[in-house]
Formats: sequence, structure tokens, C-alpha cells
Amino acid sequence: MSATDLDVPFPVLAVAAWSGTGKTTLLEQLLPLLRDRGLNVGVIKHAHHAFDVDKPGKDSYRLRSAGAAPMLVASRERFALMQETPGQAEPDLAHLLQMMALHAPDLVIVEGFKAWPLPKLVLYRDGVGDPAIFKDPWVRAVALKMADEHVLDQHHATSGISRLDLDDTCAIAGWIARFAAQWRGADVGQPLNA
Repeated sequence: MSATDLDVPFPVLAVAAWSGTGKTTLLEQLLPLLRDRGLNVGVIKHAHHAFDVDKPGKDSYRLRSAGAAPMLVASRERFALMQETPGQAEPDLAHLLQMMALHAPDLVIVEGFKAWPLPKLVLYRDGVGDPAIFKDPWVRAVALKMADEHVLDQHHATSGISRLDLDDTCAIAGWIARFAAQWRGADVGQPLNA
């Protein structure tokens, strides 16, 4: 499956990096900047371990344990949909993206799922992970410390990949906003690799 097979009405951008690079911290900083640019951004985060958003003893936990599938708990402030997926090797990203379509985001950022064939913004910190990640043909931009830019050159990253300063969240937000606009066919006046 590739990004073109997903059939969703919004752009999807994977933020890929090795654990410890700071993906979540950067996204925490980027999301308000993207919202300030008028973008409604959904996020899908891949968890590599079992997790539970529910608490033992709560009514929703008790009902889910009794067999409710799915279990949706809602208040005037938020709702949470919990669905058991026994026997599923990995989450089905295509299905998760279809679930996002109901909410009509302007962009969905996927954290994790780095093996999926999706346009990617790669985050890199020297000494964290394998720089071979640059060779993924789906990489559209790399954010790294400018002092580490030589690593990108050493690994023969594809030309045309945008190079972004990992410390410049405004520039990264600008690149993401242009990525989303270009996906929608809007004239943004500045190419992605500028």
C-alpha cells in the first residue's frame, strides 16, 4: 500500500525518527504554530506497547471488559472510542486514517509507522538511530541540527529533499503548511525544497 492508495481527502505526513530524537516534543511545539496558520491538524501516534486510556473500576472499563466492542465514552468536553484488536499484528493505518476523515482535518500527521510508504519529514539527531533512514524514497524533508548536515551528505540523501534546521520550529511549521497546501493544489509561492 502506498500514500496514493489511502483514498483520504486530506494530506498525510509521517514524522519519522528513531526513539529519543524528540518527535513528540517537536510536535508539541509545531501543533500550535500550525493551528495559528489556520490548519486543523489530526495526529495518529503509533504505540509500540500495550496501552489503555481507561481505568479499572470506571464504568467504561467495566463495560468494555464485559464485551462492549467498541466502547465509546463521551462528555461535553471530549469522547474516547476504545476498540479491542486482539490478534492484530500492527495497527491498520489505512483504517485509522479513514476514521479521521469524519473529522475533516486539513492535515494528518502520523508519528511512527516509519515503514509505511508515506511522504515523510525525518528528524535526525547525531548519534541517535541509523542515518540510513535518509534513503527512504518517501522522505520529503529532513530536520537536523545544521552542524549535522554533513551526515545527510555522507549518506547520499536524494537531492530535492528539503533541509530544515531542527531548532527552527517556525521554519518546520512553514514547510509543513506548504506541504499541506501543495497537496491541495494551492499556489503557495515557495517550493517545498526552498
